[in-house]
Amino acid sequence: MKTKRHAMIIKIIASRDVETQEELARLLGEQGFQVTQATVSRDIKELRLIKVLTSEGHYKYATVEKAESDLQERFIRLFSNCVLSITNAGNLVVIKTISGSASVAAEAIDSLKWPEIAGTIAGDNTIFVAIREGKNTVEIIKRFQKMMK
Repeated sequence: MKTKRHAMIIKIIASRDVETQEELARLLGEQGFQVTQATVSRDIKELRLIKVLTSEGHYKYATVEKAESDLQERFIRLFSNCVLSITNAGNLVVIKTISGSASVAAEAIDSLKWPEIAGTIAGDNTIFVAIREGKNTVEIIKRFQKMMK
């Protein structure tokens, strides 16, 4: 029963913005799962659900994976909005950004977790992306450019 309830919780929070434990308990009840708020609280802990801010300014329950995915999408949008140019310099990719936005773009790059990238260093308007030995920087640049479209 618990496994089915957990699956239903994931399904509910994937399709609706659920703000409170009481609301989640009510929605579970509508699906035939009669639960107390305490049970829902335990389920939330076991499923490792977190509250994330919606675009409307409210909080809702989400899985960590969904929250990370949403955050990565936001970083990619920020990256594409602030990058001015991308060039190759040996095993470094040099990215020029709008003044003051290099750290945000570097955070976007770091969130991608590409195995070819050893790390980033950001200044005010420039990012150095260190590419691991033996990896093709031109291919990495193409991937960055694809993100900007």
